[in-house]
Amino acid sequence: MAAGPAGIVWQTPANPPERQDYIFRDGRRYVRPYYFEFISHVKNRWAGKTIVDLFTDEFKGRPREYYVHAVKCGRLQVDDQKVHADYVVQSSQKISHFLHRHEPPVLGGDITILQNEADVVTVWKPASVPVHPCGQYRKNTVVGILQAEHGLVPLFPVHRLDRLVSGLLIFAKNADKAESFRQQIEASLLQKEYVAKVVGVFPDGEQTVNANVHFNAREGRSTAEVCDDDGKAPIGKQACTKFQRICTDGTHSIVLCKPVTGRTHQIRVHLKHIGYPIANDEVYLSENFSPRSSKGTRINRATTLACSLPSSDPESCADLGNKDTNKDTEANEEFSIDMMCTNCPNLAPVGYDADEEALWLHCVRYTGPDWSYECPYPDWAFLDNLSRKKLKS
Repeated sequence: MAAGPAGIVWQTPANPPERQDYIFRDGRRYVRPYYFEFISHVKNRWAGKTIVDLFTDEFKGRPREYYVHAVKCGRLQVDDQKVHADYVVQSSQKISHFLHRHEPPVLGGDITILQNEADVVTVWKPASVPVHPCGQYRKNTVVGILQAEHGLVPLFPVHRLDRLVSGLLIFAKNADKAESFRQQIEASLLQKEYVAKVVGVFPDGEQTVNANVHFNAREGRSTAEVCDDDGKAPIGKQACTKFQRICTDGTHSIVLCKPVTGRTHQIRVHLKHIGYPIANDEVYLSENFSPRSSKGTRINRATTLACSLPSSDPESCADLGNKDTNKDTEANEEFSIDMMCTNCPNLAPVGYDADEEALWLHCVRYTGPDWSYECPYPDWAFLDNLSRKKLKS
């Protein structure tokens, strides 16, 4: 635990998730908000800025007034010391930001352990759950949940699945086994199989797509590229996926997907490229997709509006831990409300899309030189009794 502002127990990445950290509501898994110390070190380009200017410029999720108050209350510290709002930071200094952390919820399904061997464990990853800590997610991850609910630690992911993708996930239980898998991956000895539910009647027979994939990190989506009529080379990375229709009901098709390479969103963008996008893929189904960058702007505005500083006197920083509010009685019963938190009294962070659903893309099988692991098919893959027979055959 970190030694932050007095009267509050602050967690750090060293504190493991525990079973009681989770709250289940309306089919979703939430994390009970907790106090957390975010640690960063001053980059060269940050040096020479005041602590308030630095956070206002680099971390736009909260308004300047919040950072001014956080400095005066000791929730922003430099080298474990309180500083004033005009303090100028220097390169490599440690900065601690003490926050009441709210993680986004995920779909509330259990993480089913498929096989638990001496050196390997395989699980059925639910859609919407990230594999490991990233961004706003720390405890609401496959690694975190397996540690909290099954005591599985340490775990080394052999491969990764996008957050909205479900299916087979393989973990090594030790570094030696993880290295063995890594060598097989680098030698291209692994075969991967997914199923997708796509729009339309997918063509019969194997369809091979060779189209470079270029990922735009700012927008959070990829594009498929081929040489144009002028012979201009695409800028994306070489990518190849093989597809085979399993069945169709005339409106949708279930397609077996075998990615030969492993680019970001490769299966999704290749299916869109040939005119059969995944039927509920909001990112690639429509040309009117709102990029991540513009969504972030809306979230930042919402966060600014939600921010309510506790006192007109900025020097009044006492009793910031729990605030007595009647805004959300249920919240008070399940977790503490923090006076400076820009998300309280809500359980989810501001800007979260509560309508998020599972993507119809599911990993079913990984095969190596002398091993093979499988995952059952999801319910959406069964269009009718005939498709059920084909998938099970």
